[in-house]
Amino acid sequence: MDAKITLSFDASIIDKAKEFAYKNNMSLSRLTEFLYSQLTHNNYQTLEELPVANWVNMVAEGPAEYITKSKTNKKLKSTYYESRKKKS
Repeated sequence: MDAKITLSFDASIIDKAKEFAYKNNMSLSRLTEFLYSQLTHNNYQTLEELPVANWVNMVAEGPAEYITKSKTNKKLKSTYYESRKKKS
């Protein structure tokens, strides 16, 4: 059973992901589902344990930055809205 979610990404990332999905004859939703499936079917304990495929390195705009410090929901919302204001 499919469930709907809403995610926000940088527009340029979405464009690249859509192109990648199209070239692989799948929808962006199925690509996202596949990536989440890969994450959840393995027993990774931290983000640093995740294997990074070559194609991820090719489309990356710099080194990966993992922000793992716990934040309250209020702080997360504030951080998100501030980041959106900077892009506008």
